[in-house]
Amino acid sequence: MQCDAIVVCGREEEGFTCIPDLPGPGLGPLGGLNAALAHAAREGFARVLSCGVDAPNLPPDLAATLAGEGPAIVQSQPVVGLWPAEIGATLAEYLESGGRALYGFAERVEARRIGFDPPLLNVNTPEDLP
Repeated sequence: MQCDAIVVCGREEEGFTCIPDLPGPGLGPLGGLNAALAHAAREGFARVLSCGVDAPNLPPDLAATLAGEGPAIVQSQPVVGLWPAEIGATLAEYLESGGRALYGFAERVEARRIGFDPPLLNVNTPEDLP
């Protein structure tokens, strides 16, 4: 098992715990990550394993591969990452100051970049499928 709970951020999906993006909609992946980190802190989770719905080839050992000291992102898919819950305040400040780039936030918190071979897919259209 990769995680203890699944939370959908930014929209409603029947059968799942769903939370709104923070501080509000329209911030892309960072709004969802900010919401997930706040939720994790409230619920007593140590980390957030984030991923987009458009990455169908997540490996079964993703969390273990990303585990280590501090945050980590997938080199080719920075929305896929493992984030310590305690960096939530740093992300909230980044957003408040106008930060919107996921790579920018990853640099700010010195996230490790982990490569995968083959790279994780980003499927937005049928043509993106192998």
